[in-house]
Amino acid sequence: MYAYIIRRVLYAIPILLGVNVLTFALFFWVNSPDDMARMHLGMKRVDQAAIVKWKQDRGYDKPMLFNPKASGIEQLTDTVFYNKTITLFAFDFGNSDDDRNINRDIQKRMWPSLAIAIPTFIIGLLFNITFAMLLAFFRATYVDIWGVISCVILMSVSGMFYIIGGQYLVSKLLHLVPISGYDHGIDAIKFLILPVTIGVISGIGAGTRWYRTIFLEEISKDYVRTARAKGLSEFRVLFRHVLKNAMIPILTGVVVVIPSLFMGSLITESFFGIPGLGSYTIDAIRQQDFSIVRAMVFLGSAMYILGLVLTDISYTLVDPRIRLE
Repeated sequence: MYAYIIRRVLYAIPILLGVNVLTFALFFWVNSPDDMARMHLGMKRVDQAAIVKWKQDRGYDKPMLFNPKASGIEQLTDTVFYNKTITLFAFDFGNSDDDRNINRDIQKRMWPSLAIAIPTFIIGLLFNITFAMLLAFFRATYVDIWGVISCVILMSVSGMFYIIGGQYLVSKLLHLVPISGYDHGIDAIKFLILPVTIGVISGIGAGTRWYRTIFLEEISKDYVRTARAKGLSEFRVLFRHVLKNAMIPILTGVVVVIPSLFMGSLITESFFGIPGLGSYTIDAIRQQDFSIVRAMVFLGSAMYILGLVLTDISYTLVDPRIRLE
């Protein structure tokens, strides 16, 4: 097991390097350091001296990938790519292009993102599994048919509709909660109720259909027929046997998401004015801040890989066969 984990961690290094190369290429294919300097200096007519100074202060005055003027290994290390990449693997993201400490920003903004993501994740997971079990229990009846139709309808509606419609109905017409904004401490609850509710509702369709498919596949297996033949009730068969044996595919979709929860939702945080990592990334893209963009892409990739490793480890907790192998 330990050797397997070490191998997976080592495999992550070339993957993260490739992601960083792709991010670097795409960003500077669209933008040049001169364009970034003009954006951050905030002036329509910027003299060349100011642009040169801005690039020198932030390390964008060097060649991008290869420095022909240097000698030896410095031809690769004395470049923008190397200087902006090497510290990422130590999770030292340095400063943004407007001189803010990115690590400090992440530590500050991750909490609003978690405040939305964790309740949405837990409540949505419990509701989707319960609803899917209910549909499986009443399979091939009107409850199952209309439940599936409702899920398809919910899946067919754009997430933007839930956000805009929820803000208009709950906040503007009924005045139950603020339409946007954020506060710290216990006062943050009133700002989180609506985005969490919308997040749960918008995920019911896809989540319920996914878990329903898993449960129906398990119900058709031989061990379920054996349990029924022994006289066990349908309720006990579902919750004692089917749910337990369906945990591996459920864990596949659940555990891999957990590390990436704190990355935040780009759309939800932007519409609700939540100062989390999702809106942080959107603002960085809008301001052409490459330092923040590559830091968030790198961090998101690392969290996703961590999720895959945790998923494989969690398999050993629910399936003894994997543990024996």
